[in-house]
Amino acid sequence: MINAVLPTYTRAPVAFVRGVGARVFTEDDTEYLDFGAGVAVNSCGHAHPHLIAALTEQANKIWHTSNLYQMPGQEKLAQRLIDSTFADTVFFCNSGAEANELAIKMARKHFAAKGEAEKFHIITFEGAFHGRTLATLAAGGQQKYLEGFGPKAAGFDQVAFGDHKALEAAIGPQTAAIMIEPVQGEGGLRNVPSQCLKGLRALCDAHGLLLIFDEIQCGVGRTGKLFAHEWAGITPDIMSVAKGIGGGFPLGAVLATEAAASGMVAGTHGSTFGGNPLATAVGNAVLDVVLGEGFLDNVNRQSINMKQSLERLKDTHPDVIEEVRGSGLMMGLKVKVLNTDFVKAALDQKLLVIGAGDNVVRLLPPLIVNDEDVAEAIAKLDAACTALEKKT
Repeated sequence: MINAVLPTYTRAPVAFVRGVGARVFTEDDTEYLDFGAGVAVNSCGHAHPHLIAALTEQANKIWHTSNLYQMPGQEKLAQRLIDSTFADTVFFCNSGAEANELAIKMARKHFAAKGEAEKFHIITFEGAFHGRTLATLAAGGQQKYLEGFGPKAAGFDQVAFGDHKALEAAIGPQTAAIMIEPVQGEGGLRNVPSQCLKGLRALCDAHGLLLIFDEIQCGVGRTGKLFAHEWAGITPDIMSVAKGIGGGFPLGAVLATEAAASGMVAGTHGSTFGGNPLATAVGNAVLDVVLGEGFLDNVNRQSINMKQSLERLKDTHPDVIEEVRGSGLMMGLKVKVLNTDFVKAALDQKLLVIGAGDNVVRLLPPLIVNDEDVAEAIAKLDAACTALEKKT
């Protein structure tokens, strides 16, 4: 008999009923250290008082009106994002997949509006993950996700990660854009070097293409700057954002330059719930925290702390850990055991971590972690490695 909840997830045998900071608790009050953050979502940790206050205040006013009407909170959040980034305009939605759908539509519409409708192809990269809709599955190009859902949506040309010659060869008369995650999340915590991001910007400029950054997982402070591409000193034309921007409340956004968004006029896109008063109240509260004095300094400090500690852990357990990857508080361990076994061993130590491609385990703690949290996580990882060594 099928489950009441469609069984598309392989869930861990544990349920959490409350959380505070970087910790979550089961019904019997068993404590776990959360270094998954709901897959890089809980940017401000659990039960952050500023987020609770913002949501509660808005809940006592009005929840939803739809985008048929003006929404002051949405306009405020859009302007704050514009003031803090390259963007001239923002569209709000509910999730990362929705944000990437619009990023794709926007790039296509940009050229169609100029009378170049033949330019609708987007170059993407092996190992990418852009969402679970039909278009974003095609953009990601991973066969395990595409299988069984009919023909792959047209218009996506995928090249190997880091293969510059293949990238240049893929550009043709139908190419509209290049789309990339500055740090691959699901693909195994692979950084795109700053030099390569600069090269992509130059390549797009030379060929008249749009550059799309998917910062759904690596954005909103996770790498120590508000957005990961800032480390390279360049900007995209379109950027998709979600996960951390809502701090746990469903919220996504597409940021774009005026030129890139020029084809998106009234009626070309919409969302019933996107950017509603509850969501943008929380989004504004998240920005209050992330842009607050010293917040990103702490992210950078803890990222150095965690990277150094993980490197020492690798040296201590060379038969379990092969490589430390990632950037900021978006770290990964490429392991020599099955990453699913490692995730379970960590869970046995009351530590939440998340698997990724290329047999990697992701460490995505809330951005509010402190020295004590990191030290405790390393101790639990050490114990997990020891337990795995005893089984081999």
